Amino acid sequence: MKSSKECMDLGDKYFLHTYNRFPIVLDHGEGVYLYDAEGKRYLDFAAGIAVFALGYGNRDFDNALKAQIDKLIHTSNLYYNAPAAQAAEVLCKKTGMDRVFFTNSGTEAIEGSIKSALKYAYSKKAASDYEIIAMESSFHGRSMGALSVTGNSHYREPFGPGIGHIRFAKFNDLMSVKELINDKTCAIIMETVQGEGGIHPASEEFLKGVRSICDENDILLILDEIQCGMGRTGHLFAYEAFGIRPDILAVAKALGCGVPVGAFLMTERVAEKSLVPGDHGTTYGGNPLATAAVNEVFREFDERDIVGHVWQLAPYLEEKLDKIAQDLPIVSERRGMGFMQALELKSDAKDIIPALHREGLLVITAGARVLRLVPPLIIEKEHIDEATETLTKILQNY
Repeated sequence: MKSSKECMDLGDKYFLHTYNRFPIVLDHGEGVYLYDAEGKRYLDFAAGIAVFALGYGNRDFDNALKAQIDKLIHTSNLYYNAPAAQAAEVLCKKTGMDRVFFTNSGTEAIEGSIKSALKYAYSKKAASDYEIIAMESSFHGRSMGALSVTGNSHYREPFGPGIGHIRFAKFNDLMSVKELINDKTCAIIMETVQGEGGIHPASEEFLKGVRSICDENDILLILDEIQCGMGRTGHLFAYEAFGIRPDILAVAKALGCGVPVGAFLMTERVAEKSLVPGDHGTTYGGNPLATAAVNEVFREFDERDIVGHVWQLAPYLEEKLDKIAQDLPIVSERRGMGFMQALELKSDAKDIIPALHREGLLVITAGARVLRLVPPLIIEKEHIDEATETLTKILQNY
């Protein structure tokens, strides 16, 4: 086994430099803790960017994957397979949607969502100049389509012009959406809780208002719940808190709890006038291994009442974070839903993250001044106490 330095040197030599990685070589995990190659323990409040909802070393999850590996890993979508059919049923029932397409990632789920909306509009009147309204400060991925609807010019400018016909409204500002609506608008895309943009939940008035605009104008509402879905907000999907349903839904991250899998779903109304054979495809998407992971994730969510656990414990996490925001001058605000929380700082977090690492706490950012806390959904009160004590210890020095 290579030392940590040897591993980092090897990576630095051969990786394309698209990440500024922290000097930590993670080796294994157990529960809500990760261990580096030297055996140092870290309380994980990042969860692989909101992915590892069920924690590490989960024997039932691991055994389900091992059983599927021994049976069948891949077939392509030229044939049916049982895990995919079962996963399709459970995901549609859990979301309230009617049709699903499995992808390999959240970005691919966004790509499929965009294509579905454009095809729906095209089926009504053949034209290629339909417009999509997206939100400022949003993040939907880094492929060309997903990047085009990402509301941060810093990400888009080097790769312009993008797919075109995208207009940006202000998140939680209904009037700014209404001002952009015209007869070419075919879809509105937004995160129910903005993630990379700083952990900003949609207001009830805004989300319901956008839903009404879409209903009145035959515009499709696309919700991106790649990060905020799968129980993280205390609801299985965040839109459930508002009593609405999207026309198209993108999910990923905790859907596979570490196995690369995503999906986009749609209502039957959209499916009837949207993608047909030849319009879209994937070699790996929906393969038996990935969908076996989906099935096990939902089985454990139900058996262990993961969503109920988040709902029960979220107020305690918010209370502890609110105290930090109240007591420490560097913190300007706490916001979020469930186990998707943010502490906004009055200065840059670039020195704070390494200091937290030294104390054994993994936290990530959502912008230069926002600490993002997205732990595994199985954390208990003692883990919240440990994390907030470490945060207080470090932040009181700034």
